Amino acid sequence: MSDLFQTLKDKVAGKDIKIVFPEGNDERVLTAVARLAAENMVQPIVVGDLEEINGLASELKLTLDGVEIYDPKTYENMDELVASFVERRKGKATEEDARKILLNPNYFGTMLVHVNRAQGLVSGAAHSTADTVRPALQIIKTKEGVRKTSGVFIMVRNDEKYVFADCAINISPDSNDLAEIAVESAATAKMFGIEPKVAMLSFSTKGSAKSPETERVVEAARIASERAPELVVDGEFQFDAAFVPSVAEKKAPGSKIQGDANVFVFPSLEAGNIGYKIAQRLGNFEAVGPILQGLNKPVNDLSRGCSVEDVYKLALITAGQAVN
Repeated sequence: MSDLFQTLKDKVAGKDIKIVFPEGNDERVLTAVARLAAENMVQPIVVGDLEEINGLASELKLTLDGVEIYDPKTYENMDELVASFVERRKGKATEEDARKILLNPNYFGTMLVHVNRAQGLVSGAAHSTADTVRPALQIIKTKEGVRKTSGVFIMVRNDEKYVFADCAINISPDSNDLAEIAVESAATAKMFGIEPKVAMLSFSTKGSAKSPETERVVEAARIASERAPELVVDGEFQFDAAFVPSVAEKKAPGSKIQGDANVFVFPSLEAGNIGYKIAQRLGNFEAVGPILQGLNKPVNDLSRGCSVEDVYKLALITAGQAVN
């Protein structure tokens, strides 16, 4: 785990990457922010009431040198944000609507990213996933050619690193969604020094069972290969055929993946969420994430049960996405 984050630190240190934290009144967030600023890992922008944030910092004995604090109620460039928000929403919000909406710290913070006052955002310590993701989808939006954002976990145990997707966002992805998740997850893997070999998972290996569910995964593998011909991707695989060489030799002898997959695309959110939690709890893997991918600029979502260390690590990941 230390090697994983040392790679990220080397990538972002001194790059002056600005990351917005809309939850400035959360002590976990503020503690992580102070550490990030002191280490010159990122330049934090904290959103909230100036007096309240400084009071909390004093109570926690934190130094906020190098930390910018923006209060939506008094932000001097609010007119610029309002105009940009109205333009971005294309008739779905009036100027009056925008002024109310941008008092919400997540919308305000996301707009700072949109207008390039910051390069990324980390939220979710005190907000739901929807509260974090909705502004990102409305304002940042997905990259050209990407229909939906998705969420991955980096699963780490000693020197082992794997990518599990989608474990956070898409409940019932279709073949195009799964292909998109595969390509985006491969790019995320590279950010963490993983040379991706992508397995599209199912309850069948290479036609051992046939159903609409398995055919959807077969089609996804085909589409992913077509979109990214340089990518090593195949399916459909049961997990053991993707991960155990002796099983792959028997079940998928002609596949370019021979039990050496390191990026696993699950057929549904249900399967992905269950899978990563089993690996975490029974396999003693550390689950880093969820990391959102497919957006024009990085926005990431914390768990409301997060620790200071979780905030710190997700901020480094977000900064890494910004410079990738």
